[in-house]
Amino acid sequence: MTKKRKKVNKGILIFEGIFVLLIGILIGAVGQDHFSETELIPVEIDNNYTISGQNVGTIKVPAIDNEGNGISTELIVMAEQGSGRTLVDIDNLLFWVDTQSSIRMAKLVSEEVTGMDLNNYDLTYSIGANASLIGGESAGAALALASIIALKDLEVKDNVMITGTANHDGSIGPVGGILEKANAAKDVGITLFLVPLLQSREVVYESIEHCENFGLMEWCTTENIPRKIDIAKEAELEVVEVGSISEALEYFIVEE
Repeated sequence: MTKKRKKVNKGILIFEGIFVLLIGILIGAVGQDHFSETELIPVEIDNNYTISGQNVGTIKVPAIDNEGNGISTELIVMAEQGSGRTLVDIDNLLFWVDTQSSIRMAKLVSEEVTGMDLNNYDLTYSIGANASLIGGESAGAALALASIIALKDLEVKDNVMITGTANHDGSIGPVGGILEKANAAKDVGITLFLVPLLQSREVVYESIEHCENFGLMEWCTTENIPRKIDIAKEAELEVVEVGSISEALEYFIVEE
């Protein structure tokens, strides 16, 4: 039996190839638009600014102590002309060993936001009481902001506090213990508390004891009951979600 071969129209194949190519380009363009990294927006100040003496940036930082309670302290960054060194307060060495990564990230982000070459400046980081309890990445956003404030010698409000990690693209990442930190902020006179996106509300678990009688015996168990809470209502202060260091900086700067 003789098999018949089907003839393929080359014109149709070429048309289909071009069509598929165009679709691919369009999809790629849309994908790039939706998945591009967070754009850093430089603060609206003189990018030709240079430090002549010593600039100091100070902001309050929240944390959680060993018993799960919220505490707060001051984070201080001093900027001066130098050779790009990163210095730390030796009295608070425990804090800095646990936060080296956050400091490096803070310098990277602050350099991008300010447009300054940090190879020409030395930054000295110090923190007040309870230093060993402010470890980890949760102080990353505060470290970046304090660095920017010191580098640009900005005047900032004393009623604002922030919690969150700092990512390489300038975005702010999630942290834990938001409610406890908000309560600590309220206790020291903070009226505006900045949190990462989607963290102005959270689920907390309340432990209750449930008992039932079985004949002459009583059987008791501890149950964790979930409850959705609004951080602003629970802590009785204003809570604002921020997605980037640049956005958060706008809430700290004193309007001229």
